[in-house]
Amino acid sequence: MIRRILSLRRPLALSLLLLGLCSATHAADNELTPAEKDAGWTLLFDGKTTDGWLDSREQPVAATHVNDGTLNPHPCNYMLIHKEVYDNFKLSLDFKVSPKCNSGVFIRTFPLKPREGKDVGFNGIEVAIDDTTTAGFHDTGALYDLVQPSKNAMKPQGEWNHMQITCDRSMISVEVNNIEVTSTDLDQWTTVN
Repeated sequence: MIRRILSLRRPLALSLLLLGLCSATHAADNELTPAEKDAGWTLLFDGKTTDGWLDSREQPVAATHVNDGTLNPHPCNYMLIHKEVYDNFKLSLDFKVSPKCNSGVFIRTFPLKPREGKDVGFNGIEVAIDDTTTAGFHDTGALYDLVQPSKNAMKPQGEWNHMQITCDRSMISVEVNNIEVTSTDLDQWTTVN
């Protein structure tokens, strides 16, 4: 799941939410290299515990969500939130999708409390992770309902995929398997719709 994060500047006001990621990073990936440590990367999941993770009620996540070195937020609609808050960052993660997977990583999400009739996910932007082969507004790499990816760079179902999400001020970019598929400047979004 979330392997590591690099804060581009001092942490401020961003929280990461994960909605039903279908599978997570392999245990061998749950450590930082000396070069990554020197570059300022922070490990968010150690492959063994749920330390640092909360559910959408801000309660500690049960250890049952750790399976074979992966962080798996099943059941459906279960959100995992990392307790640290980041303003500008690079997030690196590995994932697999299962049949009919509908998942994602929430960024720029605040407040972390549900609103009446809406869960926490409606307070931010979702980077989609789905079991699809198209490149639409709800497919892997999309900023859900906002920006569709330039292509679907997913590997076949059941294979590991790599995603890197970069948030630097108003700029958001998404790479899937080392291919940039989405890039947008939130300052260009001047109307609500």
